[in-house]
Amino acid sequence: MNCFTVDVEDWFHVCGISGVPQVPPGQWRVYDNTLRLLDLFAELDIRGTFFMLGSVAFARPELASEIAARGHEVASHGYSHKLVHELTPDQFRQELVRTGDLIASQTGKAPRGFRAPQWSLGGRTPWAFEILAAEGYLYDSSCTPLPFVGDSKGSLTPYQLATAAGNLWEIPPLVTPGRFVNLPSGGGWGLRLLPTKTILKGMDNAHSAGNPAVLFLHPRDVDPDGPRLPLSPLKSFAAYGTRSDATPVLRTLARTGKCIPLGEMVDSWRFVS
Repeated sequence: MNCFTVDVEDWFHVCGISGVPQVPPGQWRVYDNTLRLLDLFAELDIRGTFFMLGSVAFARPELASEIAARGHEVASHGYSHKLVHELTPDQFRQELVRTGDLIASQTGKAPRGFRAPQWSLGGRTPWAFEILAAEGYLYDSSCTPLPFVGDSKGSLTPYQLATAAGNLWEIPPLVTPGRFVNLPSGGGWGLRLLPTKTILKGMDNAHSAGNPAVLFLHPRDVDPDGPRLPLSPLKSFAAYGTRSDATPVLRTLARTGKCIPLGEMVDSWRFVS
């Protein structure tokens, strides 16, 4: 089973840098790029999970509605695209509620899943898991077993977290153990630079262990000619790599198995348990 996920944000939504341009919503590229992904997913028979940034939902309310109308799950990506550890617990809850209300009003369904900007939910923010559970979320997909942006010793497979407010499924993205570090074979620069056979091997390993292969994309991954921010070499590599259109590799990956939203995967686990 595969779970294709999309962080619905624009090219300038990069964490931890200063001088980000204030781009008027009329010039945002996220709407057209997300429609490209939706058309591609329809062609490839992919039903996925779109983690919607609240500020995007506010600026383009028709986008979440269109995503849901095409049979996909709309989940939360927070509101401002700030790192979770840059927010207080109250600010995090406010962003969560604001984004959740927008998604519910635009799709008719409250979001059940969350993904933090830049995988910024984890050991530094244990309070966030409890807030998610208290607000009715069933799963989180923010903890990645990668160096620099996550916990390189974290779990490679889904697991349940117990909080004072209830249990929460944690669903990490696909990574492939490398010789020295785990590689982000499920998305990001890994999707752009790793050989396709390496990504396919990671997916096959997940399937063989009875786990979903969780892939993650951004609308800019099908917009190779889009603008770029002036970033440090490391951030530029992570954000853009040798950027090219991800469409060809997505066509290959989609043929490896049925593709369903994360929420449906979690429902199947809950039913079995």
